[in-house]
Amino acid sequence: MTYLFIADLHLSPNHPRLVRGFLALLDAYKDKNTQLYILGDWFNAWIGDDDRAPWLDEIVQALKQFSEAGNQIYFLSGNRDFALGKNFLNQFNAILLNDIEILDIGQKSIRIEHGDLLCTDDVSYQKFRKIIRNPLLLGFLKKMPLSFRQKLANGFRKKSQQANQFKSYAVMDVNQHAVERALADAEVLIHGHTHRPHIHDVHGKQRIVLGDWREHEAQILELDSHDPELNLALKKWQY
Repeated sequence: MTYLFIADLHLSPNHPRLVRGFLALLDAYKDKNTQLYILGDWFNAWIGDDDRAPWLDEIVQALKQFSEAGNQIYFLSGNRDFALGKNFLNQFNAILLNDIEILDIGQKSIRIEHGDLLCTDDVSYQKFRKIIRNPLLLGFLKKMPLSFRQKLANGFRKKSQQANQFKSYAVMDVNQHAVERALADAEVLIHGHTHRPHIHDVHGKQRIVLGDWREHEAQILELDSHDPELNLALKKWQY
């Protein structure tokens, strides 16, 4: 069995090359008995499962074919697509995961998450995250018209970009103590969010940061369940 981990695709109709890259990935791994884990920010923005934008049709169809070939799709939300839910995922039998999950692959215990919860030094973002992810508020927003939600999402994105201009890279990166806590009950931590692909050694354990998808390539992680040691190496995916 192949385990495939990706994050931060930021798919949108404005970047068709990224969409083609994702569709090519599904095609390449369709016959490999693949467990695909999408660790957040799959889409650049998600305003609700009731958004039936035409550009999504090709993606949904490819995901259906991928699933029907015997593969499994898992998704956990990021800071851009936390409103994505089961109604969308049910179209291709994908499974919605919790913000943090522990997997046992080979002989290793692996923790997966989007990565934003590890950035504890970014206090303003953590406060906003707690508010916007409140189930009551999220439920209320989902009942608002699509046009209102689109304007709201555009406003949040603009304010976030403006705020990030004045934040240091250190503040927006993971906090070392948060990483060590995350690895307390796991041997490997896999996440995205920071857009800084690398494999870090943390007191003999590994923190693997997946790459964001650029115009030509991304860095992804592929694991083989038949390899007891697991080859923990990032792999370039070019499209």
